[in-house]
Amino acid sequence: MRTALSIAGSDSGGGAGIQADIKTMIMNGVYAMTAITALTAQNTTGVTGIMEVTPEFLKKQLDAVFEDIRPDAVKIGMVASTELIKVISDRLKYYGASNIVVDPVMGSTSGSSLIKSDAVKTLTEELLPIAVLVTPNIPEAEVLAGMRISGKEDMITAAKLIGDNYDCAVLLKGGHSVNDANDLLYSEGEYTWFVGKRIDNPNTHGTGCTLSSAIASNLAKGFTLKESVKRAKDYISGALSSMLDLGKGSGPLDHGFDLKGVFAGSNE
Repeated sequence: MRTALSIAGSDSGGGAGIQADIKTMIMNGVYAMTAITALTAQNTTGVTGIMEVTPEFLKKQLDAVFEDIRPDAVKIGMVASTELIKVISDRLKYYGASNIVVDPVMGSTSGSSLIKSDAVKTLTEELLPIAVLVTPNIPEAEVLAGMRISGKEDMITAAKLIGDNYDCAVLLKGGHSVNDANDLLYSEGEYTWFVGKRIDNPNTHGTGCTLSSAIASNLAKGFTLKESVKRAKDYISGALSSMLDLGKGSGPLDHGFDLKGVFAGSNE
């Protein structure tokens, strides 16, 4: 079995972060491992608290994983501080980690900030250059590219700026009232559009975490970058189309929409 490591924050509500990553990785056929960067107190309505782990403890988690079950891919999500970002960069370089996917999480679906302002610069300097792919949404891409994005041409310009500046592939996610559900992959000077259908589901908590984890899972299994993005997009569409409705705010996806078997059944 192929393996994948999620380096991210814990979501007590179960819809995003480490919890979403584990569910996604299992459903996409890989063995999931984790290194937790922070505990968050959050649900579908918002984040009420963040408690970071220490740099020393994050290093211990990463060493424990790599020294025993080496991951075939690594997904990096919420990392709030410069110190933690530097630890991640140092250990991934030390172990020669491959198939690194960075989801540059800067805010939650509910609008809460999840990264300190000084950490954004460190993220671009330390993590993007070692990534095979970075997956920003429109607001995150505006920060990384230093420009406003208001349409398709802006997405093309921003993706190239980010990719060329940090020598990584970029999957610029549409949405946010800019480009429906169409995502743009910029890799090695080539642009590829992934057209998605807009699914009328207000419950989108954790979509970014889920997409990046699904891509990492497919890279771990040996699919090409384009194949991995396509498979991940299809998985997201299925999870949204299931129309799970939990919580009082923007609820989670149905990560297990395709889960079958005797142990998944109910007594209803």
